[in-house]
Amino acid sequence: MKMTGDQTLIKRMNKSLVLDTIRSHAPISRADIAAKLGLNKATVSSLVAEWLDERLVLETGLGESSGGRKPVMLLFHREAGHAIGVDLGVNTVSAVLTDLSGAILARERRRLRVSAPADAALVVCDVVRSLARSAPEAPYGVVGVGLGVPGIVDDAGVVLTAPNFGWRDAPLRGMLEAELGLRVVLDNEANVGAVGEKQFGIGRDAGDLVYVSAGVGIGTGLIVGHELYRGASGFSGELGHMTIQADGGRPCSCGSAGCWEMYASEIALTALGDGAAPELRELEGAVRLAEAGDAAAIAVLEAIGRYLGIGVATAVNAFNPEMIIVGNRLALARRWLEAPLREAAASRALRHHLDRARIEFASLGLDSAALGAASLAISRFLDGAKAGGGGPPGAAAAAEG
Repeated sequence: MKMTGDQTLIKRMNKSLVLDTIRSHAPISRADIAAKLGLNKATVSSLVAEWLDERLVLETGLGESSGGRKPVMLLFHREAGHAIGVDLGVNTVSAVLTDLSGAILARERRRLRVSAPADAALVVCDVVRSLARSAPEAPYGVVGVGLGVPGIVDDAGVVLTAPNFGWRDAPLRGMLEAELGLRVVLDNEANVGAVGEKQFGIGRDAGDLVYVSAGVGIGTGLIVGHELYRGASGFSGELGHMTIQADGGRPCSCGSAGCWEMYASEIALTALGDGAAPELRELEGAVRLAEAGDAAAIAVLEAIGRYLGIGVATAVNAFNPEMIIVGNRLALARRWLEAPLREAAASRALRHHLDRARIEFASLGLDSAALGAASLAISRFLDGAKAGGGGPPGAAAAAEG
C-alpha cells in the first residue's frame, strides 16, 4: 500500500524524535525509547534500523535487564561527521573543528590583516581547509561550516552591514560556499556566542539570557525561552548601538554617536588621546600594563568595566533575564572589569530584576562564538538528515588547494 503524505510526515516526525531521544539520553534501549515517546516497540525498532543504516546511531553493550534478556543499548554516532565553527573578528579569525556532539578536536587562530570581504573570505577558507585536513576519517566527512560575523546578516547569508569592517551588502556565504564546496551557515557573532554558551557553557540551564560580546565593538545575543530570539526582521541584539551618551558622544561607525560600544569595548582603548602609552591602545598591552601595576592601565580598564555595567543594567531592566554573560576578548581583562561592572549594574538596575539575574563571564573563553557557529552547522546537517536529504559534501572538497 502506498504511504499517504500524512503517514510520511508522521513517520518523519517520529524518526526525528527517536534520534533526538538517543542524543539526549544515550545509552538507551529501544524499549526505553518506546516508553519515552509512547510509540510501539516495532515502530521504534524499524526507525532505529534506519538510523543504524545511515550510520548516525551505533549499538553498544548490553544494558540492565528488567526481567528478560538484557537490551542492546544505543548511542548517537558523534564521530560520524565533523563541523567547523568560525568566529570572524575584526582583527582575528578563531575556528574550531568539532565532532557532531560539539566536542572540540582542533583549534586554529590567526590574525586578520585584511578588511575587504573577498580577502577576509580567503583567510576563512584557508583556516577551514587547514582544520578539514586535520579531521579524522568519518562517514559524512565535514558536514558544514558555521560562521559568526560582527554585523547584520540576512537569510541569504549576505552581510548587510558590519560597521567595524566597513562592509555593506557583502555576499559572504556565497563566496565561501563557492570556494569550499561545503554548506555554510552565517549568523551574527553575538548570536552564535549566545548559542555556544547556551549549548555548551555556563548558560546551559538558563531559559532566558543575554550574551554580551565585548571585543572590537559590542553585540548581544538573546536567548528567550531556551531559544535564540531574532526579532521581527531577524536582526535583534544590536545593543552595542544604544545611546549612553546623548550629548557630545563619540562618533560611532554606525553613523550615530554616544553608542555603548564606544565606551565599553576595545574601541575605548584605541580612542585614547595622544598622551596615552602606545601599549595601552590595544587590549593585550593594556592587560600587560595592568598586571605590572600600571595605574593608568588599571584606571582605563576599570572605566570600561563601569561602562559595561551601565549597559548590562539596561539589558537587565529591559529583558529581565536569568543570566547576563559577558564574553569575547574583553573578558581577558576580567580581573579589572568585574568589580566596577557589578557595582555599576547594581546601582542602576531595578532591584527586583537584578535579584533574579546572575552576571557571569563566559565559561568557554574565546571559543563561545566558534562553538556556537559549529552547533548551527551541526543542527543544519541533522535537520537535513531527519528530512531525508542525505549527507552534504564531505571533507575532500574543503581540503583541496
